[in-house]
Order: sequence, then structure tokens, then C-alpha cells
Amino acid sequence: MEYRRITSIEDPLFKKMHQLMQEVFPPEEVLAFDFWKEPLEDPGIRVCVAVHEGKVVGATEYRYYEDVNIAMTDFTIIGQAGLGIGRFLAKKRLEDLNAWAAACGNQLFGMFAEIYDPYRVEHYEFGGVKPMDPYVRREVLSHLGYKRLDFPYVHPSWNNDGEAVEGLDLCFLPMDENVNELPTELIVTFLTRYYAVLPNKPQAWYDMIERLKTRDTVALFHL
Repeated sequence: MEYRRITSIEDPLFKKMHQLMQEVFPPEEVLAFDFWKEPLEDPGIRVCVAVHEGKVVGATEYRYYEDVNIAMTDFTIIGQAGLGIGRFLAKKRLEDLNAWAAACGNQLFGMFAEIYDPYRVEHYEFGGVKPMDPYVRREVLSHLGYKRLDFPYVHPSWNNDGEAVEGLDLCFLPMDENVNELPTELIVTFLTRYYAVLPNKPQAWYDMIERLKTRDTVALFHL
């Protein structure tokens, strides 16, 4: 299996990846094809695919913020079972992020991710691929070390229509397993920067940010 970075919407692998996203994710979670041009060309974002026998069987997007020394996994897609795609992507992504942080003179502090709550999103089929099932994914991510941040989470729809998307938890993978809370300032800084690309954010998102600002820290709990 190959780990390939995509940097252009003209790359034939990107069309295959976008089709896979549409098969797996609900519509409000998939950015339109043409809107991918700038993210793919952004040096601060990695979009990588797992290629098996010429077919895109998995994909992941992630980014690293040097000034706060944290990363974000935007998404991980496993296109079929039985190939070890999830482990392959997680291993390659972490290797790349550790090297990226080291090149900036840092030791990676940790990585954010939005993780579906299976008790709130049972109706999502995720392309019928069992490893993408919210129950399975949550258990796997728990084993990888991800922890849930203790606050009610909403995020703006990627349709940029001002709708609030629920059914997910904001989680964090600390590189030091003894880290059990995060400074609220770090969370607010991250969320504000991450969603700056969407001008039409719902009021529920702004309300969430304001509530966070009243706290000093947010606890991390096991998934």
C-alpha cells in the first residue's frame, strides 16, 4: 500500500478520493470539489491517500499549527475492510506530524479530532463500510489514545449554510498520556482559527465559544 500526498484537484487521485468521501460521509460533511483547490495547495495542510492496486482505498487530511504546537485530523476514511487501512493511515500520519513538528523545533503536544457519538448518529450508513461504523471507530480511536473534551460540541456545516452540526464530540490525543485537561484558551484559539474559513457560522457555535471563555480548563475523559 502506498501513502500519497495530493496537492492539486487536477491529480487523478483527488477525483477518486472525493468520490470516496461522497460515498462515506453525509452531504453536509463534504466540501464541494472546486472548493478543494486552495486547501490542497496550502502548505499547512496535508491531504493524503492510501493507494492499493491503483485504487484509493483510504484517505486522511490533517494540519499542524506551529505556534501552538498542536495538530488536527480533519477526517479519516477507510474505504474497505480487511486491508489494515486505518492502522496504515494512523501510523503514516503520526510519523509525518512528528517530523513536521520536529522541523519546527517542537515535540508534538497533541492532536484534535471530531469523533461521532454513535448514540446520536446511528442513522448514518458511512457507505456501508463496517470500519467506518461510529461504534467501531470510537472504540478504535479510544485505543489510539483519543479522549473526549468535556463540553457540548457543535460545529458549522461545511455547506457554509449557517447550520449547526451536532452528533460529534471534540476530542484530543495528547502525546503525553498523563495530560487530563486542556487550557480553554488553546481550544478557543484552535476552533476560531480552524473555522475561520466558514463565514456563515451558526449562533450555536458562537454561544459555545462564549461559554468556553468562561472556563480556565476543560477536562479530558475516556471515550
